[in-house]
Parts: sequence; C-alpha cells; structure tokens
Amino acid sequence: MTHRPLHWQTARFRIDLARPRIMGIVNVTPDSFSDGGQHASAAAALRHCERLLREGADILDIGGESTRPGSPAVSLPQELARVLPVLREAVRMGAPVSVDTYKPEVMAAALDAGADIINDIWALRQPGALEAVARHPACGVCLMHMHGNPQTMQLAPMPGDPVPQVLAFLQQRAQALQAHGVQAERITLDPGIGFGKTVAQNFALLARQGELLSARLPLLIGWSRKSSLGAALAAPGQQPPPPQERISASVAAALLAVERGAAIVRVHDVAETAQALKVWAALQPAR
Repeated sequence: MTHRPLHWQTARFRIDLARPRIMGIVNVTPDSFSDGGQHASAAAALRHCERLLREGADILDIGGESTRPGSPAVSLPQELARVLPVLREAVRMGAPVSVDTYKPEVMAAALDAGADIINDIWALRQPGALEAVARHPACGVCLMHMHGNPQTMQLAPMPGDPVPQVLAFLQQRAQALQAHGVQAERITLDPGIGFGKTVAQNFALLARQGELLSARLPLLIGWSRKSSLGAALAAPGQQPPPPQERISASVAAALLAVERGAAIVRVHDVAETAQALKVWAALQPAR
C-alpha cells in the first residue's frame, strides 16, 4: 500500500494518524438528510458534542448548512448564527474541532473563534476561500471532491470512471493550496462519497480507494448513512431503509474504508464505529 502521512497538523493539535481516527458529525441544521433538527439549538448541539466525545470521537465536525442533494443554500448570517455559538463552547472540550463550510467568511470567523480544521465540500473553490485558509498559520483543511453543486449534483452525476477523475481533482486542489503556502501536513483529502456520483461510482471509489493514496495525503472518508448504502440494502422493488436504519451498513463501510487506507472516517454513529475499529485494531498485531 502507498505510504501515507502519519499525522495531520491542525491549529491546536497535531493529530496522530498511526491509528484511524473518528470524526463525529454535529449538524446544527434543521434539514440534514439524516439527523436534521435533532441538534439545531446550541444547547442540544453541545450535548451532542459531549456525547460523541464520550463515545470515542477524536474530532468534532460542526456544520450549519445541509449539503444533502437538493438542499437549499443558507445565508451567511444564518450560518454564522448557527455555528459560532456551538463552536465557541466546543473548542473548550479538549478535542480538535472542524467546521464544515464553503463560505470564506464563515471560515475566517470560525478560525478566529478557535476552530482547528476547515472541512470544505467545494475544496476551497469559492472566491476567497483559499486565501482564508492560507492566512491562518496552522489550521488543518479537508478538500472534498464534488461534481456539480448540492442543488443539482444527483440530477446529472459525473460521467465515466470516477477514480482517476477524483484523484486528479484532489491533487490539483492540494497543489493550489500548497502554492498559497499551506504545508502538505495540514491537508487531508475526501473523495466525496455521494456528491454527484452514482451508486456504482461510489462503490468503485471504495473498492479502489487505495489508488487515491498515491496523492500521498491522508484520506478522510464519509460513508455514514449515505443513500448508496440504502440502495445496497433495499430489497428488489422496495424503498431503501431510511438513514437512521443504515447504521450497521455505515459501520461496515467505515471499516472497509479503514482497511483500504482511510486515516479518518466521518460518522454519525460514533460508539458503533469505535467498537468496530477496536476489533480491527486487535487484528493488526496478528498481521
């Protein structure tokens, strides 16, 4: 397997990637595909942060705008009002905190408020986003591949073999960020499971995930409760199970991603994923 870096430099933490890490999802939104509205208030979101850390999350990922297919955009003031109150308290919990946003103004405000990582579905392609991250001396960043945009991406998924296209895109975005002075040790890559890709393309990215390691940057993978898992679970002629009933499938996908070299898995179901990874870790000395 291609060598991968063994740490991820973020604003306050140098995250050891010698073992796979769990990024727990904190959606401060009313309309996320899986848990929209459950943690929409700051108090509820902070209770959820505490629970995820107890369950074994290594990183918290706070998002104030749903990126499910067809989701409407959220205004800048609304996103800031959702994210900042939660972030200001979450950074006191002793773990790295990521903010899931593509708006450079939110990035700057989040970093000023103590965020460790910027997680961007647009891979810093919005005007000013590269500069917002490059201005920070040490924050981590995750660059994700997305074909199209959240409003239309599943209406016209990407054509052809996704693996070389995703790899080329992520390498180009990493190079663009490094050209702005951001060191490679601050960067992770996400192939964007479900973002403008067919079910078959998503599973091709999992089956051949090792090819993405040729970028020589850590992979952050998010399969949790995705619709492709629902499609795999659906009986012929029946509707897929809802997101909340895809937990076992999500854990299986996370484990398969780790087995294929993922350094970080982004999940809703932290406790279940943590248990699976402990079993995986117990297997490694025998190898």
